[in-house]
Amino acid sequence: MRINSIIQDARDFMIKSKLDGWLVYDYKGSNNLMLEILGQIENVTRPIFLWVPVSGQPLLLVSYVDLGQFSAIDLSKEIFVGRTDMVNKLQNLLKTKSNIAMEYSPFAELPKLSSVDAGTIELIKTFGVSVHSSADMVVYATQRWDNEGLDSHIQSGKILGEIVVKAFEFIGDNIDKGLKEIDVRDFIRKKFIDNKMFYDEGPVVAINEHSSDPHFDPEISDGREFKIGDWVLIDLWAKLDTMSSIFSDITWVGYIGSKVPSTNQKVFDIVINARDLAVSEINRRFEEDIPIYGWEVDKIARDYIDRLGYGDYFTHRLGHSIGLEVHASGVNLDGLETFDKRRIIPGIGLTVEPGIYLPEFGVRSEIDVYINNEGANVTTPVQKSVFIIN
Repeated sequence: MRINSIIQDARDFMIKSKLDGWLVYDYKGSNNLMLEILGQIENVTRPIFLWVPVSGQPLLLVSYVDLGQFSAIDLSKEIFVGRTDMVNKLQNLLKTKSNIAMEYSPFAELPKLSSVDAGTIELIKTFGVSVHSSADMVVYATQRWDNEGLDSHIQSGKILGEIVVKAFEFIGDNIDKGLKEIDVRDFIRKKFIDNKMFYDEGPVVAINEHSSDPHFDPEISDGREFKIGDWVLIDLWAKLDTMSSIFSDITWVGYIGSKVPSTNQKVFDIVINARDLAVSEINRRFEEDIPIYGWEVDKIARDYIDRLGYGDYFTHRLGHSIGLEVHASGVNLDGLETFDKRRIIPGIGLTVEPGIYLPEFGVRSEIDVYINNEGANVTTPVQKSVFIIN
């Protein structure tokens, strides 16, 4: 059962980090990690606390009102009735503890791991404990894939690679039929359904300057049609439609015509070189047994793009954690939007997706990598040249 492995891995981490326990707090979905640990539980209307001590029995502290919702969870439970009772029982749980971890990030540096509100942190501190960020422990205990997850990810990546090629071919086959961005989006969504895949949003299908919007939504497009000479960016993400499957996320670009314009080709070459440099640096560090952190990988690609004069047009992080969610809770390759100081460790998955966004067009090349003991293993199809849409 996944919850047992998470608890054991969290304890292994706590022993090394001299932590007394992990207090996971959620109120009506405020902490996505509670969902990841316990699974989907419907109609929970009061605060929930999951206490995982470094030794001893884990405990769920839940309201009497919600107790029945947790009947399928094989953990010890303690109920509270009213706020005073809740506070007293929390205090009793923590009375001999000194250092605990919660989903708290100093100065909200890692927003994904900063889900516990300031008031709850203040309350916990009144019990005489120090609250530390759970960010590194979360990576170790919840974000490493098992073999089943890795296999599902590789399978979904293969399907995405086939779909993106079919989408470009669909554009070419229908270039004279008034085809619009939203038509290609719907074509891709149908392919997801045909392949029994789950998607939450997207995909991005963007023509010319629309491709300079990293999260362009064809739903609110100006209704433009594909024509010869257009630049096209497609970003698609999905996973097999099972509970434990892992997302894949790729971005490819194409050109409708016989020869890619020189400026587009130049920018494309810079982007894919930055992508490959980042992967190579991860592998070099692993080979030489030198730790590497999320912000450092971002810097490798960003410095390269900056040296070639396009730094001002690379306006997002290099990559994000990927897992049960497409934007998961693990390490991000980020020294821009945040400063991710978490170490890249074996067992986790990441996207690598540098982008350059000019006023006329944007280029992004996105691959996924799985970190094993040797470094970064690329798990999705890799675009090496601009797709020519005939």
